[in-house]
Amino acid sequence: MTKHIIRPYGDTSGDGKMQISFSLPVSADAVGKEAAALLLKQIGFDDIEICSIRDLGEGFAHFIAYAVTSATVDTAKIKVKVVDTPVMDMEATDAYVRENLGRQITVVGACIESDAHTVGIDAIMNMKGYNHRYGLERYQCFNAINLGAQVPSEDLLQRARAENADVILVSQVVTQKNIHIKNLTRLIELAEAEHLRDKMLFICGGPRISHELAIELGYDAGFGTGTYSTDVASYIAITLAAKAQKP
Repeated sequence: MTKHIIRPYGDTSGDGKMQISFSLPVSADAVGKEAAALLLKQIGFDDIEICSIRDLGEGFAHFIAYAVTSATVDTAKIKVKVVDTPVMDMEATDAYVRENLGRQITVVGACIESDAHTVGIDAIMNMKGYNHRYGLERYQCFNAINLGAQVPSEDLLQRARAENADVILVSQVVTQKNIHIKNLTRLIELAEAEHLRDKMLFICGGPRISHELAIELGYDAGFGTGTYSTDVASYIAITLAAKAQKP
């Protein structure tokens, strides 16, 4: 292995060992175990060990396996769209907003439609934040309005209009059958129909959200796993300041 040609490792660097978790419509018995092993073998894994079987009921079972792959990835050839604005801490972001905008930034956020999982939106917006990073409510130069969970897209847009918001921030945690894509697409379509799309930043986030996906769906930016309030706040501040400076 070189520094940019990589493969997974479990016990030693580059040994190709992976942990795989999946479910099958089989019973949690010897036949189910063999089915799981054969499936992994057909995919191309070697040295397969089924180390955990859990009965899910009604003829389904969950498996955890260890297996080895010979596949490698050349990271030098990877090109991916990411949010490339510098990340500042809370104090630096507030100072940047004062200097470059001279006013508060209003952000309206919510989990839209049927999504009742507020962990994502709370991590970004609530005062306590997450992982030693305060949420937008703690920032002096942000007016953060968190509408919570299961908010219809129409209500979110109505509140954003009433608040003369600079930013709409949407969290989508539920992703079964790509419901997050349907919800996010509908919000943008409604915003365009109400002539709001170009009047504010639209940002989305969640475990299966990437910046590239967000751009494809019509958003200004997307933040996925491993990003925090500092990433979002910095992007908002820098982007709005750049817009304000355009003639």
